[in-house]
Amino acid sequence: MSGATAEPLAALVIGEALVDIVDDGTSTTEHPGGSPANVALGLGRRGLDVALLTDLGRDPRGSRIVRHLERSGVHVLAGSFSDRPTSTATATMRGDGSASYLFDVRWNPGAAPLAIAPQLVHTGSIGAFLAPGRAAVLAHLDRLDARLVTFDPNIRPALLGSHAETFADFEELASRADVVKMSDEDAEWLYPLLSPAEVGERVRALGPRLVVITLGAAGALLVAQDAAVSVAASAVSVTDTIGAGDTYMSSLIADLLTTDRPLDRSTIEVLGIRAAVAAAMTVSRAGADLPWAADLAAAALPSLGTVGGRAPADVHP
Repeated sequence: MSGATAEPLAALVIGEALVDIVDDGTSTTEHPGGSPANVALGLGRRGLDVALLTDLGRDPRGSRIVRHLERSGVHVLAGSFSDRPTSTATATMRGDGSASYLFDVRWNPGAAPLAIAPQLVHTGSIGAFLAPGRAAVLAHLDRLDARLVTFDPNIRPALLGSHAETFADFEELASRADVVKMSDEDAEWLYPLLSPAEVGERVRALGPRLVVITLGAAGALLVAQDAAVSVAASAVSVTDTIGAGDTYMSSLIADLLTTDRPLDRSTIEVLGIRAAVAAAMTVSRAGADLPWAADLAAAALPSLGTVGGRAPADVHP
């Protein structure tokens, strides 16, 4: 819904918020999670006016998630609540450090028109694929006249249908987005016969202005209309990688909301450098502890439009 009665907003995030339960064999701990919720948290910590439309129960777990998000400046919309229990993802740790996962997830957010006018709408992960909530996501994208749409598939095969169905859903949403960010694991699952560079070009041809494929310790590849830029990961002592991709996404969103520069080589390089530094802060900490504005201000990040004295990225024609 847009118009005179709509409340202006920097960003709206639509997607799941859930509780991550970790069973290490001796104890069980619970933490607020969900990729879209983490993106919203990252934007709130940067001081942006951000709202989250999700699917939470009116239960202690749902209340804990709301408190966690509100402490970082995220407004959880009223259409996010129901009498269904809050979703969970349980990770049972094995002796070798790997984990098996059990999901108990529901996704059916409010579909009523929203009285807000966001500059940007972000969606992704379970919320972009799982029925019946996917239909609500598409309806909101149709109604909201946002300047930018961003999408991170964050593929979770255990919760999805067939590859063919998920692939079609992905390409439909990607074609409606201005920016698509995906991991190398997402890219390999969706396009198993293509290299990351080929996936970047394939997805960009669907219509996005910018496609980003994160490559873990190898950095990231950013593909725009006239340039493909590889940016190295920032050197850091890794505690864990939880929330790294969500930090990267929130950095891209925050920067795109504050610049109108064309997405040329120099601009996408700096976008990648800034996102890599932010993600490095998160992986140096335990859990999805995304950086605050003060953390980023202290990092002397390059300004958009300049490389700021950093080593240049590999630029491919």
